[in-house]
Amino acid sequence: MTDQRVSFYFSAHEDDWQLFMNPSAFRDVRDGVKTVFVHVTAGDAGLGTTNGGRKHPYYLAREQGAESAIVFMADAEEHARDDKRTVSAAINGHPMRRVSYRNTIAYFLRLPDGSTDGGGYADTGYQSLKLLAEAKIQTIAAIDQSTTYRSWNELVATVRALIDRERGQITSLDMHIPELDPAINPNDHPDHVMTAKLALEAAHNLKARRIHHPGYMCGARPENLGGYDRDMKCAVYAVTLAAIQALDHSTNWQHYDQSFIARDYFRVENSTV
Repeated sequence: MTDQRVSFYFSAHEDDWQLFMNPSAFRDVRDGVKTVFVHVTAGDAGLGTTNGGRKHPYYLAREQGAESAIVFMADAEEHARDDKRTVSAAINGHPMRRVSYRNTIAYFLRLPDGSTDGGGYADTGYQSLKLLAEAKIQTIAAIDQSTTYRSWNELVATVRALIDRERGQITSLDMHIPELDPAINPNDHPDHVMTAKLALEAAHNLKARRIHHPGYMCGARPENLGGYDRDMKCAVYAVTLAAIQALDHSTNWQHYDQSFIARDYFRVENSTV
């Protein structure tokens, strides 16, 4: 790693950072910054660990999509592949999947997808980040039953422990998160909103730049990417979709191409700590 900085990318689902936080992520990985991707939900669309009639569970296909995109970025300036290490990290007493590759780390917490209304799905017990944060449910369990969080505060403490583990002694931090301001980012997915809330509470009192990225509403804004930046974003998402398809799940390139490919909006909030 060539940069004494850590960049964290907090995503509710396994394609959020590709859609809404790129090409920032590509630049960080390419430039040797230690880059940590935290995928909070399983993005399972209510399927849990079942395969929905396909050969593999949907959540595993989505994880493979994210991992493949990360490896693609990390290898963009290299000729020889490195070894990828997959381990089950224990963070604040909670096991979770952690994958390291070159200067990147990816975490997968595998919490249930909360659906577009924030109420969760029947097959995963109507669990969601929103309901946990509002204390309408008392616990939330990873869809693979690897761990259970007994309160919103316990989940926040776990994410703070994750941040502290990965930043170590490095004090220069960037926190890429979904945009919380409804005036800037109206009607976003509840999982996006709750992921931002989770990251901000976990990073409370940390000296870090907060980079806020709007979600679905970007599709209504003018295109503002071209040339190399557009190519970087396009390539990363194409790799993501190809990896999902390799595990027998369908994707929608046309929707992405029309809505998000040439757009990158964000605002930066410098630390006041």
